Order: sequence, then C-alpha cells, then structure tokens
Amino acid sequence: MRAGSLRNRITLQSPGEVRGPDGESEPGWTDFAADVPASVVPLSGRELMSAGEQQGETQARMAIRWLPGVLDTMRVLFDGKVYAIRAVLPDPTARRHITLMVSGGVSDG
Repeated sequence: MRAGSLRNRITLQSPGEVRGPDGESEPGWTDFAADVPASVVPLSGRELMSAGEQQGETQARMAIRWLPGVLDTMRVLFDGKVYAIRAVLPDPTARRHITLMVSGGVSDG
C-alpha cells in the first residue's frame, strides 16, 4: 500500500461505556484509534423511505494500514459522517493492510 493513497483521516470507535452529563455510566462510543491514515473510495449510494422519511445510504471501501483489534462491531467517523463497519477484510498474506467495507446514512454504527 502506497503512503500517497492514504490521504484521508478517519477515527475508529468501539462500543463501550461513557460518562453522561449527570456522571452516570451509559452505553456509547469510545475512540479506538484517532487520526488514522486511510484511503476512502465511495462505492454506491441509494435513497429509501423509512418511517415516512426519505433517507440516503452510502457504501464505501476504506483501506488502512494493519491495525490489530479492528472488529466489525466498531464504527468509523469520516468527514463528519458516521459509517458502520460491515466487514473487516485483512490482507491474507502479509498483514500490511486492512480493508473496511462500510455503510453510512441509515444507522449510527
């Protein structure tokens, strides 16, 4: 993977417990890795009707350098949007990179 292709920056978040404004612990998202160099390639988009509202969904492929511990239960923040990780595809031979298949727009991860 060439460094020049990793021109975007993403944040990986994992589900966990966070402190609410009242000091109580509640379910939320914590940063797993911030400012991760990535290559982001949009694949497709569609619009659908859900609960009487029109919503858009986008699918993308994000490639990052090898990072142990990335799971499909995590989510990605990129360019002010939230993307749910649908699949984590590791490099099967050299452990040099990971490809994340993501979707965004309908859920928050």
